[in-house]
Amino acid sequence: MADVQVLEPDLGFIREIGALGGAELKKCYQCATCSVACAIAPDNKPFPRKEMIAASWGLKDKLIGNADIWLCHNCGDCSTRCPRTAKPADVLAAVRAYAVSEYAAPKAVAQAVNDPKKLPLLLAVPAVIFIVVGLITGLLDFTPEGDRIVHAHFFSTWLVDMVMIPAAIWAAAIFALSIKRFLGDIHDNAVREGKTDKKNIDPKEFIMSLVRIIPTIMTHNRFNDCTENKKRSTTHMMVLFSFIGLFIVTNCFFVAIYILQIHGPYSQINPIKWLANISGVCLVVGSILMLKNRLNKEDQTSAYKDWALIGLALALGLTGMLTEITRLANWAFISYALYFIHLMFVFSLFAYLPFTKLAHLVYRTVAIAYAEYSGRGFKIG
Repeated sequence: MADVQVLEPDLGFIREIGALGGAELKKCYQCATCSVACAIAPDNKPFPRKEMIAASWGLKDKLIGNADIWLCHNCGDCSTRCPRTAKPADVLAAVRAYAVSEYAAPKAVAQAVNDPKKLPLLLAVPAVIFIVVGLITGLLDFTPEGDRIVHAHFFSTWLVDMVMIPAAIWAAAIFALSIKRFLGDIHDNAVREGKTDKKNIDPKEFIMSLVRIIPTIMTHNRFNDCTENKKRSTTHMMVLFSFIGLFIVTNCFFVAIYILQIHGPYSQINPIKWLANISGVCLVVGSILMLKNRLNKEDQTSAYKDWALIGLALALGLTGMLTEITRLANWAFISYALYFIHLMFVFSLFAYLPFTKLAHLVYRTVAIAYAEYSGRGFKIG
């Protein structure tokens, strides 16, 4: 006699998936068109059909620890070809958003980040922290003096780093704990469902797999296998490389200030300033193009998490560039105000990163590295 398996659907999970952008889930009637249409799904147990089944039944445990939801690049080919307009790409995007909240802790912060009503509170947190710490330490001066606009006279660089560095450490610690659990879960899922014959994860081999997939991520060449949203690769790369450029700039200025004792403002002909300006422009343009693509894609569901990420990227770029422009124009009050607002968005980027859609940079990278490590591979052709 065959073993009896008892399924316990999580109705709350189904409702959550709907609220996160997968509202069309119940239209799916399991024709498997989505898995056939996907150009990057592995030949062995391809997605997203099996994920649509699990989501329809509310089988949360089969989805949250499933690396395949991260191998999906949400190119939209499956949604376009779905005869029932069940939008599998949007469903998997919703599952990923749920997974981010599931792995990141504390849960209260994850819930707040995904609640548009809590946005004012989330932005108020860095404002209060900067003002309170600045007043206690005396590193905040609301009436900076001097003929030139020097943002460090308003917000001391010591004050900025006293707040930003702990925020970055906080995010890194959350990611470290989350990824450790995530990697264990996706390996257990792969072993249980026959996606790999490796019984354990060899750290050295996994790191080598991670190194091998970096070119794939940096070039976004998986988007070239898509047909519906292939052009998204350009905007994604603009935003990705702008963040990388700004990360390099930040570290260069950190060395200049604290090690070389070279304080700003820096000359506009400084190569590091060139990189900063180019990265800032790319961030603004890339974010605007992302926004335009979202607005024009009527058959793609955009949840709050999508708009929040694009809005944050655009806000970072605009406030950063306008802070510099108003400084050069010698508009002191406006420049200092914009600098304060810019720092609030930078803090939000660091502190809330593990809870936002941007966390997919980490989870998807780990999932693709695991696929490489496990020999799962991608569909060819």
